Amino acid sequence: MNNRRNIIYSKVRLSRNWEAYVFPARLSERDATEMVGRLCEGLKDIDGQLNLRYDLLDLSEIGELQRQLLKERRIINRTILEKKAPMSMYLSEDWEVSLLLNGSDHIRIQVMKPGFHVGEALKEASQLDDFVNARFPYAFDRKYGYLTSYPTNVGTGMKAAAVVHLPSLAMGKKFSSLIADMGRFGVSVRGLYGEGRENYGSFYEVSNQKTMGLTEQEIVELVSRVAVQLSDQESQVRDMANQNHRLIREDEIYKSYGVLRYARRISMKEAMTYLSQLMAGSADGLIHFTETCDIYRLILGIQTAGLKSRSEKPLSKDELDVARAEYLREKLPELA
Repeated sequence: MNNRRNIIYSKVRLSRNWEAYVFPARLSERDATEMVGRLCEGLKDIDGQLNLRYDLLDLSEIGELQRQLLKERRIINRTILEKKAPMSMYLSEDWEVSLLLNGSDHIRIQVMKPGFHVGEALKEASQLDDFVNARFPYAFDRKYGYLTSYPTNVGTGMKAAAVVHLPSLAMGKKFSSLIADMGRFGVSVRGLYGEGRENYGSFYEVSNQKTMGLTEQEIVELVSRVAVQLSDQESQVRDMANQNHRLIREDEIYKSYGVLRYARRISMKEAMTYLSQLMAGSADGLIHFTETCDIYRLILGIQTAGLKSRSEKPLSKDELDVARAEYLREKLPELA
C-alpha cells in the first residue's frame, strides 16, 4: 500500500527581515520603495539558483487578475493580494519557487513541490535563504531566532506544509474531531477550497503551528509524519471500500468522468466534487486514461482567475460555468 499516494504537493516558506529596515507595516512608502529597489538590485543574479530562471514581477503594477491568479496558485495570500505598498517578486518559470519582497516581511522564500517532498522543499528553500543572506544580513536574535512581523513566526520563521487528498476519510463521522485533535501534535489541518465548512474536493493542508522550539528538520518530520498518517488512513478506508463495494465506487467514478467529459456548463462545486472522485479513482487504479492526466493541474485550471485569464473578455458567473466545462472537455483525456 502506497501511503503517500494521496499527498498532492509539499511546501516550505521562510519569513525573513533585513536588519537595515523596520518591519513592512512601519515602513513609509518612500523607504519601502528604496528597500525593494535595493533588494532587487542585490538579487539580480538570481537566475541559475536551483537551476531555474526567474521573472521579476512588480506586484504594485500588475493587474488585479494576475494577482488573483497568483493567489489561486497559493503563491500569495489574501493579505498580499490586497496590499497596496511597493512589492516585487522573483518567480520561477514553473511557478514553484518565489521570493516575495516587502510582503508581510521583507523577504519571503517559498518552494512548492508536487507530491511528497517536504524535505526537498526545505533543502531548496535553505539554498535560496543562504543566497539572500549572503547579500542582506537578517534580523536575528540569539535567544528568539529570526525576528518576524508576526510573533507566531518568530524562531525558525518557517512554515512547512503538505496538502493531502482525503475524500473518503472526510466523510466519516469522527473526521472533525480527528482534525481538531491534530492541534495536540503541534499541527493544524485546514481545508483548501470552498466556503464556510464546505471543502470542495476534500483537500487539506497540514502545517506546523509552532516555529519556535523546534529545528527546521524537526518541523519537516512533524508535518511529514502527520501527512503520511492521514494519507495512510485514507488509503485504508478506500482499499476496504474497493474490497467490499468496488462496483459502487467504479460507478461513481465513471459517472463523474462522464459529467466532466461532456457537460456544457458546470459549477465550481460540481467540478471539484467530480474531479476529486476522478483523482481518487485514478490513484486507486479504478480508472485509466489514454495519456498522463495531472488532475490537480485541472483543478488549478478551473479556478476563476485561471478561466478569466484564458478568456479574451470579462466573464459572468454563468459564462464562467460554460468556460469551466469547455476547459475540462478540452483537457480531460479519453479513457483507455
